[in-house]
This record gives sequence, structure tokens and C-alpha cells, in this order.
Amino acid sequence: MIEKIRNIFAIPELRRKILFTLCILVIVRLGSQVPIPGINPDALRQTMESLNDTFFGLFNLFTGGAFGQAAIFGLGIMPYISVSIVIQILQTTLPYFQRLAMEGESGRAKITQITRYGTVVLAFVQSIFISLLLESYGIVLNPGFLFRFTAVVSITTGTMLLLWLGEKITEHGIGNGISLIIMVGIIAAFPNVIISEISYFQQGVRGILSELFLMLLFFFLVMMIILVQQGVRKVPVQYARRIISYYKYYLCSLFNHSFCNLKTA
Repeated sequence: MIEKIRNIFAIPELRRKILFTLCILVIVRLGSQVPIPGINPDALRQTMESLNDTFFGLFNLFTGGAFGQAAIFGLGIMPYISVSIVIQILQTTLPYFQRLAMEGESGRAKITQITRYGTVVLAFVQSIFISLLLESYGIVLNPGFLFRFTAVVSITTGTMLLLWLGEKITEHGIGNGISLIIMVGIIAAFPNVIISEISYFQQGVRGILSELFLMLLFFFLVMMIILVQQGVRKVPVQYARRIISYYKYYLCSLFNHSFCNLKTA
């Protein structure tokens, strides 16, 4: 294992891509810890502890704890994922998006541009609700229009910066920048989950059998995801070879006779 890692870093181009990706991911994690101006940290901590078992706790997991910190990356990359899913659905329903999907590289560029614009709009709307939510829980030091404006601009800009960093990883790093940003956010919350499970076991909330069951369930869940992801079904396809003379094909196409039968072998 150590020898394989050494061989990876022995290739200059691959080493440069890995180091570039790691630097971008460090920036992502730093941005997830920078709070919006005007937040009361003590009130924020108490509020998020009470919301850990709700939907906000799950959303905080996917943002790598940025939402719980009321950080500028508080929305994470989720607005982009949501808009991308909507655009993919529209490609199967609306003729305009269907034409764009069939136009090749230019069509994909147009779809990417529309997805980015949609991400800005969705992030803007969601950031408004986040600012109002923070004010309703008493987390803001000075509630009002100035805080709302600052929060909306900070969160929307942070989301687009996060999207830009993901694209840079895809272009100059090891690829799959968006997926790596989501992965590093989930991994960042993993130590806290381990500490919580240890505390639950020490307090008697969960026994050894419950912990073993959760470990086995987690293991089989990962195995099923890998199985589905790497699964391949080979479907044999047979093509009929059509053999006709060039002269006969020319006459049939010229006069468009319906009695010209093409022989198939």
C-alpha cells in the first residue's frame, strides 16, 4: 500500500493534481468555518444542539457542518445539485431542453450556463430564508435589513465560490470536483459521529449489540452502493447487414419507386 502511494507521488503530473485538489479542499473546509457577520456564537451553538435530530441536522451533515456554523458556505453545493436534477428532468419533458441536449458541445455549454444561473437564483432565495430563520431563533446580534442583506450576499457568493472551486478541481485536479466537495463535507462530520456513538455507549443509551448492528448495516450499505455503482449488464446486440448494389440504390433513390426492394443478408 505504501509502495503504491509512493509510486503515485513519483509521477509529477499526478502529484501536481493531487496537491492542487488538497489545497482546494482545505480552502473549502476553511470557508465552512467562517461565520456570517453578526452571529452570536453561543446562541448558535445552543440552537444547533437542539436541532441535531431534525431535518436541519441532516442538512448540516451534507454541508460538512457549515450550516451549523452559519458559515458563508452554509448552503454547500446543494443548490447546484437541486438545479441540476431539475434541468435533467426538463431535458426529457420540454422540447427546448431536448434540442439543447441533442446539439452536442454547444448545447451542453448552454445547459451548463442555465444551470449556473438557476443556482444563483435558488441560492439567493434559500439564503433569504436562512437569514430569517437565524433571526427567528435569536442567533443574530443586530437583526434587521443590514444583517439580512449581508447574510444573503455572503451565502449566495459563498455558494457560487464553492461551485467555482469544484469546477477548478474538475479542470486542474483529479476530477469530480463537486463529488469531492460533498465527500469531504461528510467525512469532516465523521469524527463527531464516532464521538457521539461512544458517548451513547458509555451512557447506556445503546448496547454492544446495537452498535454491532449499526456497523454491519453500514458495511452492507456501502457494499450495496459499490455493487450497484460497478454493476454491468452485457446485452448482446445484433445488426442486420444490408447489401445492395450501388447502381440499384441510385435508381431507387432517383425515381423513388416503391417496388425497389432492398435485399438484406
